[in-house]
Amino acid sequence: MHAVRHRTRPVVVVLLIAIAASTLLNAASAFAHGFSSVVYIDMTSPEKGHVRTELQLEYDLLVVSAADAEHDDPLFRQGTPAFDAHDHAAEAKALDDHAKAVMAYIERHQRLTVKDGTACTPTQDGPARITQRDGTDYAIVDLDYRCPESGGAHELRSALFPNSEGYVRGTKTIVTYEELDLKSGTASLDARHPAFSTQQSLLTEYWEFFRLGANHLLTGIDHILFLLALIAGSRRLREIVLAASSFTIAHSVTFILAALGVVAVPSGLVEPTIALSIAIVAALHLRRIWELRGRAADVEEVGPGPLGLDAAGWTRLGVVFCFGLVHGLGFASALGIDQGASWSLLSSLVVFNLGIESVQLGLILLTFPVLTLLRRRAPLVNVGTTGTIAAGVCAMGLVWFFERAFLV
Repeated sequence: MHAVRHRTRPVVVVLLIAIAASTLLNAASAFAHGFSSVVYIDMTSPEKGHVRTELQLEYDLLVVSAADAEHDDPLFRQGTPAFDAHDHAAEAKALDDHAKAVMAYIERHQRLTVKDGTACTPTQDGPARITQRDGTDYAIVDLDYRCPESGGAHELRSALFPNSEGYVRGTKTIVTYEELDLKSGTASLDARHPAFSTQQSLLTEYWEFFRLGANHLLTGIDHILFLLALIAGSRRLREIVLAASSFTIAHSVTFILAALGVVAVPSGLVEPTIALSIAIVAALHLRRIWELRGRAADVEEVGPGPLGLDAAGWTRLGVVFCFGLVHGLGFASALGIDQGASWSLLSSLVVFNLGIESVQLGLILLTFPVLTLLRRRAPLVNVGTTGTIAAGVCAMGLVWFFERAFLV
């Protein structure tokens, strides 16, 4: 009886932690691809002294921010019901009826200047339009900037939807520009780096996208939990290397294809699947612990097979690859670039992906050696530790799945 009680104690602890993780999830879920915004700016120069800009912003966020900043309550009262009704015509009409407040808000937070610091003068060109990005209504506002013909570089400074407004915890701005000062390229802006110049070096452009990729993984808790589930279930260094490589190859393919507009999958399908992938990968390790309960050392045993993987290892590798394809679509939604392929754009996407991989490698280097030490010195403690991690991750993944599939 004592032996049975001793064997079941780790399972009870794992279950209790899983329940606690589920209870605390509502506080943590806000950080999983939530409460942040992305602004998209496409810039062209039809002629000297003239810059045309297509600005895309989340509709509901634009309404509340402009209404609050410009003290235009009628905009909020007209725009919010239109958003709730998903009536694109009514949404566009609300923006047009209150174009003065909308333009005042944009001018307050976005500024285009020429080389000597002289500001370009913006005017709205045509009525507002409404589109959708990943299931979210976006307002399209076309701006014409008239700039002094002083030659040289243009600098764009954009700080739309700052954290100080209290509506979002972070805003990324993705800029693409064509034939502006005889240059074409991409840029990423945020609160720490709110401006870019057409004179910026290619190295600067790449560094910004590398940083953007690293920050995206660091702030995407769902992707981090998926990686932790991989690490917890890996019995040897070879397993985590193969799993991480499989995940990297898979998400790199779909990430670039989706970011270039070659593949398009609704976020309503992608996000629940990402959450489900977290739960399944964690559950694979929990299943192995359950099947070998009472034999802690056997949980870490690896049988013979190609590349040193047994049947369980190959099954897990296949699951990781399939879900990596889906995670790539999630990474691509952070950029939302849908223009045609070009060397500048493709190279920026590759650098963004390298930023993601740098954080992934860092997490592996930090956590896997600790688990390896536990595996060799205290197998029972290691099983309890990895089981606890897997249980918590599995619980979070399941709750996220139901939230994203049925409550959003």
